[in-house]
Amino acid sequence: MTTRQVRKRCQALVNALDLPSPFSVEALVRELSARRGRPIRIHTLAIGSAVNACGLWIATDSCDHIFVEEKTTRFHQEHIVLHEIGHILMDHGAGEDENRRALATLLPGLRPDVVSRLLGRTSYTSEQEQEAELVASLIHSAAGMLPPSSSPGVRGTLEVALGIRR
Repeated sequence: MTTRQVRKRCQALVNALDLPSPFSVEALVRELSARRGRPIRIHTLAIGSAVNACGLWIATDSCDHIFVEEKTTRFHQEHIVLHEIGHILMDHGAGEDENRRALATLLPGLRPDVVSRLLGRTSYTSEQEQEAELVASLIHSAAGMLPPSSSPGVRGTLEVALGIRR
């Protein structure tokens, strides 16, 4: 899939959301939980707690759990939540064996057979990670959470290339 096709697909998904006004990540989580008929629970994750990620989505039969890095800024935590929501909305698949081992350490009381999906936010090299990151950025933009002008340097060039800014 081309970058343009990915962006169009992600933008259509974000356009279909009923973003709360005034916007807050908490209100969006409540709205998505109600719309999907299953709770989304947000948890913090201590750095170095057996997961080499700043964010993690664990889906069970009845609930979605999003874990965010504990010691980072509120803005970054909210962006991580939006990134994981991107995975949920894009219906991304299960994670790797490394993530499953981390799950056993992080939540030892949770039986692996009840986990239907597990994705950790570690890098942006896979298509799924790039899509989730784009969805998070597009939600930020649609909610008016991004500054109105382009960022300087390479980031600004990428924002224009991805259609996030003009």
